[in-house]
Amino acid sequence: MTEIKICGITDQEDALFAAACGVDALGFIFYPTSPRYIDPVIAKEIIAALPCEVIKVGVFVNEQAQAVQQIFDFCGLDLIQLHGDETPEYCRQFPRARLIKAVFLQNEADCSKLDQYPTHAILVDSRAPGKYGGTGTMADWGLAARVRKSYHLILSGGLKEENITAALAAVSPAAVDINSGVESVLRRKDSEKVRRIIELIRRRDKKMKDKSIFINTNQKRAANEQ
Repeated sequence: MTEIKICGITDQEDALFAAACGVDALGFIFYPTSPRYIDPVIAKEIIAALPCEVIKVGVFVNEQAQAVQQIFDFCGLDLIQLHGDETPEYCRQFPRARLIKAVFLQNEADCSKLDQYPTHAILVDSRAPGKYGGTGTMADWGLAARVRKSYHLILSGGLKEENITAALAAVSPAAVDINSGVESVLRRKDSEKVRRIIELIRRRDKKMKDKSIFINTNQKRAANEQ
């Protein structure tokens, strides 16, 4: 079963609607220059209103490690997504089980470098000059499929209802990360687009499979609380 993350959440109504539709994870972008940046105080309020089973992911770009940890603790996040130029050495400052590293693959040589990163999952996205994701452009599905053979793969990059079925067929990722593809207005999620794309994914995933990225995080958290 493909897990679903809706990223770029800035509004509580959008977050609660996505949760009601059965999304597995929600992403909050703490990169100040992003058009979908959210203040940690607002993010904390939204997170407090969410069902505990929804995994909350903080997205950071080239941020100081101490600041990442402070926001993680303050907001009550479950996972850290590093979406910039962070090095493997930088990544080692955080627990592997809590870490998602976004990569922007251009060739097969880029794939061979991924084992340097101590992460729970690899997120494959696209990048435009001066921007770290959220561009609406598609990632290289061929390279993403190669990554999927060796890593927990989250596919991102321009995913929307018009191409999600083809993306799943071509890549078979463990999870998908959807942002601009469910927006009609910048910073707000279109409820009908959210509902339709989740239905498309769930309809395709008729057979249950082991969930290994967001759901396992939730299970581990529950075990620690016992």
